[in-house]
Parts: sequence; C-alpha cells; structure tokens
Amino acid sequence: MDKKLPISCPSCSAGLKVKSLYCENCETTITGQFELPVLLRLEPREQNFILDFIQCSGSLKLMASKLNLSYPTVRNMLDDLIGKIKNLQHHD
Repeated sequence: MDKKLPISCPSCSAGLKVKSLYCENCETTITGQFELPVLLRLEPREQNFILDFIQCSGSLKLMASKLNLSYPTVRNMLDDLIGKIKNLQHHD
C-alpha cells in the first residue's frame, strides 16, 4: 500500500511543512523547517492532470479526448491550475 504524503494538517487544515529528511542508506537525518515543493502542494487530482498533460505532450486536444471533456473545459482546467501554481509560488 502506497502512503500519500499529506499536504494539510488533519486537525486544522493548515499547510504542512517538512521538518526532517532521512536517508535509509547511511542513516543521515537532516532537520529544519522546509517548504513542500509547489507540485507536492497541489491536490492529487491536480498532480494527475499535470502528469497526464506531460504524457499527452502538452496537447490539450489529446487531454480533452483522454478525459472525455471538451477542449474549452480542459483549457479552463489548465488555466485554473496555472493560476493556483502562480499563487503558491508567490507565497514562497
């Protein structure tokens, strides 16, 4: 079973930060306070959209066919995702 990395606090819904990283090979631990990368702060469905988009070579026409949606709907989904990514980057 693959565990998914949580991006928000289950108690208060605030965004989570990384506090430590661990190397299983040499047992090194790095501690501190680190931001999650922008792509990891997206919802799983948004991450999947990006993966599908890349696999479709950036073709919205192929994405529309794959998702069984209209081209304008997929274009709007991409525009919304672009806006969210820009917003997340400005808060870094």
